[in-house]
Amino acid sequence: MPAPTVSTLDGNTFVVSDTAGDIDASPTEPNGLFSWDTRYLSRWILTVNGSRLRPLSTDDLHYFETRFFLVPGTGTVYVDATYSVIRQRAVVDGFRETLTILNHADNPIDLTVRIDAGADFADLFEVKDHLKKKGKYYTRVDHRLLLGYERDTYRRETLISTTSPADLDDDGLTYTVHLDPHTSWTTEIQVETSLWGWAANQAAHHRITSDEDTAHTRRDMETELQRWLEEAPKLECDWEPLKHTYRRSLTDLAALRFAPMTAGKRSLPAAGLPWFMTMFGRDSILTSLQALPFVPSLAATTLAELGARQGSRIDDFRDEDPGKILHEMRYGELTAFEERPLPYYGSADATPLFITLLDEYERWSGDTRLAADLEFEARAAINWIDQYADLRGDGYIWYQTRNPETGLENQCWKDSWDSISYHDGTLPGFPRATCELQGYAYDAKRRAARLARDVWKDPSWAAQLEKQAADLKARFNRDFWIEDQKYYALALDADGNKVDALGSNIGHLLWSGIVERTRAKHIVDHLLGPRLYSGWGIRTLAEGEARYNPVGYHVGTVWPFDNSFIAWGLRRYGYKKEAARVAAGILDAAEYFNGRLPEAFCGYERTVTKYPVPYPTACSPQAWSTGTPLLLLGTMLGLQAVGPHLVVDPALPMGIGHLALLDVPGRWGHRDAYGRGRFQIRAEDRRKLRPQLSPLETVVNRREQR
Repeated sequence: MPAPTVSTLDGNTFVVSDTAGDIDASPTEPNGLFSWDTRYLSRWILTVNGSRLRPLSTDDLHYFETRFFLVPGTGTVYVDATYSVIRQRAVVDGFRETLTILNHADNPIDLTVRIDAGADFADLFEVKDHLKKKGKYYTRVDHRLLLGYERDTYRRETLISTTSPADLDDDGLTYTVHLDPHTSWTTEIQVETSLWGWAANQAAHHRITSDEDTAHTRRDMETELQRWLEEAPKLECDWEPLKHTYRRSLTDLAALRFAPMTAGKRSLPAAGLPWFMTMFGRDSILTSLQALPFVPSLAATTLAELGARQGSRIDDFRDEDPGKILHEMRYGELTAFEERPLPYYGSADATPLFITLLDEYERWSGDTRLAADLEFEARAAINWIDQYADLRGDGYIWYQTRNPETGLENQCWKDSWDSISYHDGTLPGFPRATCELQGYAYDAKRRAARLARDVWKDPSWAAQLEKQAADLKARFNRDFWIEDQKYYALALDADGNKVDALGSNIGHLLWSGIVERTRAKHIVDHLLGPRLYSGWGIRTLAEGEARYNPVGYHVGTVWPFDNSFIAWGLRRYGYKKEAARVAAGILDAAEYFNGRLPEAFCGYERTVTKYPVPYPTACSPQAWSTGTPLLLLGTMLGLQAVGPHLVVDPALPMGIGHLALLDVPGRWGHRDAYGRGRFQIRAEDRRKLRPQLSPLETVVNRREQR
């Protein structure tokens, strides 16, 4: 297992260190101070009298602030330190660290305090792929220490200053400290980052890192976080862990807010720490959907920023087409020199999902102005589905990268190399048409039809879209259905044959509404059956498939976000009990992760584990996992925007007798949503319950709405 780390973050600026607060990064580890996809500190090691310190504890004060309590190593099992160190770090306009040394002895002490500092200025892709740098490094020392890197006109710099006298050299800072008995010494160190070079463009640097050219303070961030939490709906329930999970989700969502350079003060969800702290089309859209009843402003920014960067040309290097929504934005060295595409459009689902979010946002918020402003982008997205995504001319969305060197092979949400396979484990060729992509396209056309009729005032186009959606649904149910197995194929291969593995993708079909009502029960039975459902959640790939692996990234793990949308789909088709069961398993798992659901966890059967087994390299916090409890709350309460009304239709798992969301924002203003449960479990139902399950993961009975 990797060594434990501590993360402190604010948007796309973050620090990953060890439990003592030290950074000693290898070329392939995502430790360090990162901002705008570049590592500005790869070495930051504190020593006292030449020795590193031993951590006692770590206080997670806020997502942007951490405090480390340290003592000198004694070489024995006993700790009898004559002095201790408090190291407080905040990611505020870069990186601020306050060092405090306390002398606990009756005698004075003299200490040499040293911070070794270094920066490799690695692009995140260089860290992931272990690539070498091509530019040159430089340092400058006066009353501050400047670490720099340049390659042609590309420049990145780190500026380190301190409030106490220190001896500075090319490799760090040294303090000579004298402490009288029972006294303390404190200094503050400021680490600032620059995209273009400090001396060359200091004013531009400040415009990027702070609002309105004023420095962000720790108190500002505390106030902003408090306001963020107070403006969200208030949760009342009789299950305490759910309250903790809810607050943790809101706080992590605040931490993951990312403001693109063109967004001003507005923000959208970055995808996840450490690799994906930037705008991702799919991830930002799905997280905004999950959070829509709680913080609708994220959806508005996501739509505006993605619309502004919509594809406008055919570009094979970027997998770009006119009307296509981007996959990711990057700001590091490799994209600056076009060694990686910027932006990159290798996502086949972001484009239909863009329309889904636009419609759902307008339904909830009543913001017809934004929907009207994005009419051109929505029409271009529909045109992409019809013209550019249909690689075989059969009316389906297909994908195949046109950039074999750096493009993604799989351009669905399961984007790892082996995620799409036949039952026997072999991999299909390209292009591929995964089943959920067709569901998204169906949903997008239905939603675009509503917007065309109600907002864009184009009833003839609305009728055309509805006819196209109905035709797509009929063809899909003919071409993807595997009759003898009673489920939909995972995908079609390049020859139009069914890729017959059983995966969680079929749950997204329920969410999109493309499943024939007569077949929904079969899909539900598979999703909640023993091959897919682990007891904690629905696996990405069913047990018994050749590539099934409970520790495989997309071939057997449980993804919380995946389960949240499946639960939403179960509710759409009237399977309230099953939706509550899925919600219960995931929320139970959240308790074991201290309220923070990771990107994924292992797919082991719940009967053989007392707790969900972590996936070793999962991102955490990760945006759509952070949004999962929010969508599950909305699903359990059955929240829907119907015209000017908030509709509530609760179905709660056992263990939650009372659930309320107060001040849910929407076009109705603010409304309260309540759910209450009665528990009259029959003896035969009790016998079905596994003893390992918590009270949440069980039967749903009659619910009443107040």
